[in-house]
Amino acid sequence: MKETGSPKMMTSPKGKVAEAPERRPGERSEPGRSGGASANKLATPDKPCQPMLVPNPEVLEKPIRRRFTADYKLRILKEVDDLSESGQIGALLRREGLYSSNLTTWRKQRENGTIEALSPKKRGRKNHRQDPLIQENVQLRRQNERLARRLKKAEAIIDFQKKISEILGIPLSQPESEENDL
Repeated sequence: MKETGSPKMMTSPKGKVAEAPERRPGERSEPGRSGGASANKLATPDKPCQPMLVPNPEVLEKPIRRRFTADYKLRILKEVDDLSESGQIGALLRREGLYSSNLTTWRKQRENGTIEALSPKKRGRKNHRQDPLIQENVQLRRQNERLARRLKKAEAIIDFQKKISEILGIPLSQPESEENDL
């Protein structure tokens, strides 16, 4: 069920109307929430309540999956290694929106040397420079195949000429010796 119109209207406990902002796919439902109400949002007797924003409860079809580059992973691991006081790693994880399991996985990858292997590479055929001997070998194989095809055609023509001469009764001259053919 997709929404294409305006944000949903909802009523607050005091009967006031609140608008829920539309979210883009993959966006968090409450990005500004910090764990409590700020002082300027609290209602006072001389200042009435503002309309309350309620997030859209609709679940996205498919969440957007984040991908981390090798440079980003190495930068975060370096920052974590530089931290010394307790609580700083948690603050870093919250700031970056990461889980501690990300750090564990990235550390293992760094130890195994596979973190650099995860960086994106150019797609498609790789242009390898070949050894000149390999190139010469390939060229000689092609030449050999071409000459073998020509020889096969020549032998077929000679066989045809022999059969025609037998039918017509024309004697063929015999080669001097066939030992030279080797």
